[in-house]
Amino acid sequence: MKQFRICSFVLLAFVAFQSIANADHHKYHKVLISSSNSARVKKWELNGRDVTPDCPTNWSITKTTLHGGKQEGVEVITVKNGKLEFAVSPTRGMGVLYVTQGDVRLGWDSPVKEIVHPRHINLESRGGLGWLEGFNEWMCRCGLESNGGPGLDKFINNVGDEAEMQLTLHGKIANIPASEVEVIVDKKAPYRIRIRGRVDEKMFYGPKLELQTEISTVPGSNTFQIADELTNVGASEQEYEMLYHANYGKGLLEGGSTFEAAIKHIAPINATAAKAIGTYNVYKAPTLGFIEEVFLIHPYGDDHNRTTIMLQNKAKDRAVSMSWSLDEIPYLTVWKNTAAMKDGYVTGLEPGTNFPNHRSIERKFGRVPKLKGGEKVRMAIDFAIHVGGKEVQALSGDIKSIQGDRKTTVQKEPTKVD
Repeated sequence: MKQFRICSFVLLAFVAFQSIANADHHKYHKVLISSSNSARVKKWELNGRDVTPDCPTNWSITKTTLHGGKQEGVEVITVKNGKLEFAVSPTRGMGVLYVTQGDVRLGWDSPVKEIVHPRHINLESRGGLGWLEGFNEWMCRCGLESNGGPGLDKFINNVGDEAEMQLTLHGKIANIPASEVEVIVDKKAPYRIRIRGRVDEKMFYGPKLELQTEISTVPGSNTFQIADELTNVGASEQEYEMLYHANYGKGLLEGGSTFEAAIKHIAPINATAAKAIGTYNVYKAPTLGFIEEVFLIHPYGDDHNRTTIMLQNKAKDRAVSMSWSLDEIPYLTVWKNTAAMKDGYVTGLEPGTNFPNHRSIERKFGRVPKLKGGEKVRMAIDFAIHVGGKEVQALSGDIKSIQGDRKTTVQKEPTKVD
């Protein structure tokens, strides 16, 4: 009997090893950055023909390092899936610099032209607005300890006393270089390409948050997904905030562009936005002296509590869609900044775990979630680029079907926070 148990154990161990080996055999894996191994691949490229020869669409990945000015040393990974292209910067918190497909670009023309290395960013400058000195990505994450406006907030310090801390605009995560970065490609259909990174926001006597990021796409598709997992690696409960700051400029954004969503409730963030609440979904052409408008939205979900939003150009033949689970990301912020082109003509469609008010305000309204020690939470957004009137019209129909006959409550004045 004892010999039988030993043989069974050996057999099970062999089967487990074979399963792992087979799983690894079906995936291509390359580590590009590893702080744990003090390793970094400076320059690298990969061609789909060498990894997925049976894939009908060729694709490629390259890693480069930028030089000159404030972007000296910034690392960029570019993925071309055969139809669309995107670039990720591990140096800037795994933010996505741009996405292009044909004549459609997801991104904007920021006055900040270089991809600024975080070492040149002082988050506390200009009253806590230093984050803006590097702001030019298509999509950057805001968080993790906080993601709203700057200002003082209270916390418990290392001796157990209540103290004050200075929060800065949109938090730190977009200016923290990734500690680990890897490329994973499925060798079998649908040949999904994944760029994964780990970004840590940790300190002694402070937050111990670990963000596992992933952006992935399938060769030849017009879609990609951003999927993140946030873990509190500490032992104590920790607040967190996450906002996906997706920014769109010239091309999709123009005078007459429109935003569509299934909306349960919408409110202006301040008096300026309140004046424009009647046209929250319509965009102006570049306007000198325009003052930003921000709208706070509770979206409706479908039968699976998923929602979809879109931004479409004036002709309604080009659009981008964003879809996600409201169980994971319950809120949406729309930021309209239709200023003069040289000042930054842009709108932000920003799903989040909260609204980008100061953390003390969000805490007051119960919108600052917490993670217990060791607890983790997943958040994912699916993106698609739509070309052609019929495709855009069909997308609009999908959003209207989520809304159905449910009413939208339009709040005319900002919520009182005092």
